[in-house]
Amino acid sequence: MAVSIEAKNLTKEFIVTKKEPGLKGAFKNLIHSEKSVFRAVNKINFSIEEGQVVGYIGPNGAGKSTTIKMMSGILQPTSGDVTIRGGSPFQDRKKVVRNLGVVFGQRTQLYWDLRLGESFELLRRIYEIDDATYQRNLGILNDILNIQEIIDTPVRQLSLGQRMRGDLAAAILHSPPVIFLDEPTIGLDVDVKYCVRQFIKDINDQYHTTIILTTHDLGDIEELCRRIIIINHGEIVHDCSLETLMNEFAPNRRLIVDLYQAPQEPIELRNARVISQEGARICLEYNKKETSTGDVVEAIAANHSIQDISIEESNIEDVIRTIYAKDSESA
Repeated sequence: MAVSIEAKNLTKEFIVTKKEPGLKGAFKNLIHSEKSVFRAVNKINFSIEEGQVVGYIGPNGAGKSTTIKMMSGILQPTSGDVTIRGGSPFQDRKKVVRNLGVVFGQRTQLYWDLRLGESFELLRRIYEIDDATYQRNLGILNDILNIQEIIDTPVRQLSLGQRMRGDLAAAILHSPPVIFLDEPTIGLDVDVKYCVRQFIKDINDQYHTTIILTTHDLGDIEELCRRIIIINHGEIVHDCSLETLMNEFAPNRRLIVDLYQAPQEPIELRNARVISQEGARICLEYNKKETSTGDVVEAIAANHSIQDISIEESNIEDVIRTIYAKDSESA
């Protein structure tokens, strides 16, 4: 499959001025300020195939948004290179922009004083979208995002959720094959989050759109992304499938077993260990790579009558938190 996005040794440095406190410090900074170099993104490498939905995540200040801004041509890299469908966002800017849709959750590309529909019309002219394509895309977007109910509303009067729907529509009016979504569900209620997630699934299914999603909402990752790239301190620390990540950092699974009668003696199993026991309810933990749920249930059923069972999978939030803490300790 063709490569849609590629980063090679992508690096971004910023000059940071150290500010001393107080009036004396302010005068001193005017005459002689102490500067240092901060490397926000440090020689990262990855390639993303067409049609992939990739979660690009990390703690605050990890370098996520800086990477997105370099890939979209907003920031110039200090060194390294990035290509979008074979074109550079800096050397082939017009070509790349036509292939790209960008949504920043905390900023809008809509025009504040215009009606939403007028914003769309302006974007149609900027991207030179022919009328047939424009009407077709608007119809599809209306089916997914229910745009028609807000299309005559001035952007300044839209709620946060309505504005996000408008921004998502604006990002794909010109049918871009690549979309960057930076915190698209931030501050949204449950219903609007569902709408945004469904939108991402639908455009990926219908158009085979390549999507990079940065988010702190791990529900977005679980719902949408098969591949995760984790960045911390400006460097990629993990690049793998969600399943691989969970197996590596959360290899154990818990099984809750309700028996008809409380066991007279402690339960001991070769392939699982008892975490807790309250009357007839037993909580066990086992390595899902080494044994199956069926094997554990069979071992218990050999000596006890089982009334009910339930399985508890590891929480992705706990896994990601563990990874961040581990990387911080080793930094």
